[in-house]
Amino acid sequence: MGGPHDQKTAPAATGLQKSGAWADLGLTLPVFVGYHIGVGFLPYRNAADVVTRELVALANHDVMAYVGLTTAIGLLFVGVLVLLGRGQALRWERFLWVILEGVTYAITMRLIAAYVVGRLRLAGAPEVDRWTAVVLSLGAGLYEEIAFRVVLYGLGARVLSLLMLAQTSATKEVLLRIGWAVVAAAVFSGWHHVGTLADPFEVRVFVFRWVCGLVFTAIYALRGFAPVVWTHTLYDLWVLAL
Repeated sequence: MGGPHDQKTAPAATGLQKSGAWADLGLTLPVFVGYHIGVGFLPYRNAADVVTRELVALANHDVMAYVGLTTAIGLLFVGVLVLLGRGQALRWERFLWVILEGVTYAITMRLIAAYVVGRLRLAGAPEVDRWTAVVLSLGAGLYEEIAFRVVLYGLGARVLSLLMLAQTSATKEVLLRIGWAVVAAAVFSGWHHVGTLADPFEVRVFVFRWVCGLVFTAIYALRGFAPVVWTHTLYDLWVLAL
């Protein structure tokens, strides 16, 4: 999801270095566990969530068994990180840094999008109570970033690059990724206008989310998966829950 594996020295694990795959796992673990425990008590889930249904079935539709299973998965992830010597990904300084980074990006994204299309909200979900808004924000931050940044943009750009390998120069590679980022952001925006709880289509709202999708893509490409998950989560919390 991110760049190279984390280094074992403290300086390499903080600062402006792009987060690595193991750090991404540790830093997004609270979002994963928080969402999956919370969504077990709600009548609906994030549309991009492909995991909850399987966990519920595995728990035989028992809420407490589902919560226990989710907690066990989180503890298993922690154990794997510790056993593989990646425990520094769980240090409180890492979480503090990525949260502060997410806050900074969320504010920047809001200002950029507002400059482009005026004062519009990114999230168009129906009115919900604050607890539900928190859970939905966690789910959007995690699963929409997996679907649209990791799979659609990241994997999609890699596939396109491989298909065009013979005639792709470094400059064309950059242009390809920028062009695909624009397409992926448009798909991300359009996805919010599809389904039973979708927003009615409006050009300004579509453009607004398109700009936000481009910002998310830039954060993912330049900083890694964990920062974009926290940015998306914190932004949605700002919009829906505060």
